Formats: sequence, structure tokens, C-alpha cells
Amino acid sequence: MTLHRGPDLPYVLVAGVVPVSSGWLVASAKMHAATFAPESPKVYESVLDVLNERPSFATIVIYAPIGFREDVQAPRRTCDIEARALLGNRALTLTSAPTRKHLNPSQWHEDGLDAVTVVRLNHYRELYVELSPFRQRTLYSGHPELSFYQLNGDVPLRWSKRREEGREERRALLMRRVPGITSVIDADLAVPEKHLYDAGALLWTARRVNGRAATRIPANGEWDSEGLRTEFVY
Repeated sequence: MTLHRGPDLPYVLVAGVVPVSSGWLVASAKMHAATFAPESPKVYESVLDVLNERPSFATIVIYAPIGFREDVQAPRRTCDIEARALLGNRALTLTSAPTRKHLNPSQWHEDGLDAVTVVRLNHYRELYVELSPFRQRTLYSGHPELSFYQLNGDVPLRWSKRREEGREERRALLMRRVPGITSVIDADLAVPEKHLYDAGALLWTARRVNGRAATRIPANGEWDSEGLRTEFVY
């Protein structure tokens, strides 16, 4: 994996990105050798703004699917099947990825989609327009529950983030495992607390990807009909 370092920068930037109602929440950090320094998160209006940020992000882990089935009759993505198997009691957080037909505005329909994916569909379409195999040199699909699974010693979390116990569980785990994460999870932004925790977890995964330590599922590469690598990293 190539590190994209500007000519005058002694560090690289990595980011965890979460879709929110006002755009895209981005938690970033500077990395240099063993140093990992999270910065205050920001909300970007569009995903293209994230991709075009300067200095550019060397690694982005985004909470959105990359790689798609053609339609709902096609076999389910291997990464979804394997992620659900890992997450056990948290498997229901793996919502259904849209198909190419769902992503085409001229063929709008919601058949085969759960309520969460329907709400996020405009975000997914926005990202889809920008996707290409070239982008995947720096852009990776992640899921916060997989990131928390890794942070928790490859054990699924106990509680939903909708419950106070779940938010406390995530906060304690991030505080214990991710240096400097308070700048992300205690940020004064007009976004729900749970999204800050998700962004912090994905930021940690971005660090692992950049350091070539991340796990990819499926382990053997899988690509869709447009050459997009279809996987999760954590």
C-alpha cells in the first residue's frame, strides 16, 4: 500500500467517514511512525469534498458499501455473509447493501432494502457516482461494528448503540484502545453522539489499513461487474 505523502508533510492523514443527515462526518488523524494524533472531526457537505480534501487523505475507511450486486436475485455479497457470521448478536447491524438497480435514480424502488438502507440511499448514490477501481487505492469500505469487534479482542459488543449502555460500552473501549480519541468523541458538533463513536472506530481501522495490519473479508479478493473490490476492512 502506497503512502500518499505531500512533499513538505512529515506525516500522512487517515480518516474514518460516516454518513450523517447534514453530509459526511469525517474523523481524521495525522500519522508518522508510531505517532497517531486524531484531530477535531468535521462535517463535509459532499463526499467529493472528502475525496478532494487537501492535504489529501492517504487512507479513508467509509461506512458505506463498495461493490454491488446487479439485482436482488443475485447471490449475496460474500463480505456481508462473513461479517454477519463474525458479529453474532450484532449481526443485525449489517444492513442490506443496495444493488446497481437501487443506485440508478431512473429505476427507483425499495424492494429488498431495509429501512436503514432506504434512509441512506442518497448517500450511497452520491458515493457510487465517484467510485472507481482507481479510488480504491485509498478508499475502503468499513463497518463500525466490525471495527469495535476488532478493538474488543475479536468479540462482538454486547449492547446496541441506541442504548445508553451501548454508548458507554463504545466510549470506554475507544478511550482504552485509541490514543487521543477524545478530540473526536467529545467534539462539539451537531451530530448524534453515536456517530462520533462510529467515526472514531473507523478512524482506528484507517490506521490499521495504512499500517497494513487490517483484516479484509473475504480474505480472497472479490470484485463486482465494474471491477470494484467488494469487501470490508476492520
